[in-house]
Amino acid sequence: MPDLVPMTYQLAWPFAIAVAWLAGEFGYRLTGLPRISIYGLMGFAFGALLIEVLPQSETDTFMLLANIAFGLMLFEMGYRINLHWLRANPWIAVMGAAEAIATFVAVYVVAQLFGTPTLPALLLGSLAMATSPAGMLRVINEQRSSGQVTERALHLSALNCVLAVFTFKVIIGIGVFQTSGSLLSAAWNSLVVLAVSAGLGALLGWAVPGLLRRLGNLSRDATLAFAIAVILLVAVTHAFKFSPLLATLTFGLVARHRRVTLNKTQRNFGVMGDLLSVVLFFFVAATLAWGRVIDGMPLALALVAARFVAKVAGVTVFARVSGVSWRKGALTGLALAPLSVFMVLMLEQTRRMGVDLVDSLVPVAALALVLEVIGPIITQRALIWANETPDSEEE
Repeated sequence: MPDLVPMTYQLAWPFAIAVAWLAGEFGYRLTGLPRISIYGLMGFAFGALLIEVLPQSETDTFMLLANIAFGLMLFEMGYRINLHWLRANPWIAVMGAAEAIATFVAVYVVAQLFGTPTLPALLLGSLAMATSPAGMLRVINEQRSSGQVTERALHLSALNCVLAVFTFKVIIGIGVFQTSGSLLSAAWNSLVVLAVSAGLGALLGWAVPGLLRRLGNLSRDATLAFAIAVILLVAVTHAFKFSPLLATLTFGLVARHRRVTLNKTQRNFGVMGDLLSVVLFFFVAATLAWGRVIDGMPLALALVAARFVAKVAGVTVFARVSGVSWRKGALTGLALAPLSVFMVLMLEQTRRMGVDLVDSLVPVAALALVLEVIGPIITQRALIWANETPDSEEE
């Protein structure tokens, strides 16, 4: 007779993910809310019940799957970035830098007002600069959105991620130096990791399109080849404790400008991408501890408000000079709401490097939960209000 308790734990993850998928499908049809918001709610409920008793080996496996799912989305994000557009309209880059800096300052000031020590406040500011490409892309693809707000939000999200990773790694390096006094350790945990991660992504971005050209029939082979390359890149950077986030984003950016023609299944990487996105948003929410969410909620709500104000104001100020109306500028700022997946995976990657920041960043769990649920909803509404979705005229 098999032992039913271990067997139940082993079946918990697959059954929970199946339930989350069903909830997402029915919830989307009944309410119109983004599926990923519902996945997040289901993941948090599951984590509050069982995450503490599940085998650590299974948790590690799902963390790797989450990183692969995030890597696929980051590749797609990088692939959709048009550097020629940024050169033609440099105000978009100025807008992105301005709103990222405004967000950093606003979140840092609010965290300090709540009594957060300097280093954790700086880290919170750097994380808040980002906009999660995973949440952004899933909503855009789900809504089939296209237009000025959509494209600007995508480009600003990519720029935000690069600035956030760079700032976060530099602050981590400073923290490591203050703790250990080792300049080598500080440099390794910041600049070296950034340089190697970007270099690996650029190398694959140059090599894979070249290989596809040698093989021929790019439209048939490109999606599979890029998916395999992303999985390999995530596995290597995950194993050697580099940054899968920066590596996959760079991979997509370089691959796009190598002029490879991709077929329509590139979006979301087809069924595999859809499956892994359920795992990603469900698992990230499942890692959030109920106690930490409650303890950090007051500060988290203040940080969410400061972040929204800074991003909307930072984008809106440069709206007219960059070629859109004030209204579309404000809607672009609203669309930059998602954050949680980026934040949780960044902290997990840092923990794997030997720097555990979860206990010192009290509001992170609550901040991640709030933005996992409401961030995609705000992005969805911003795209609809901008009349950039097929159903906008019916709203």
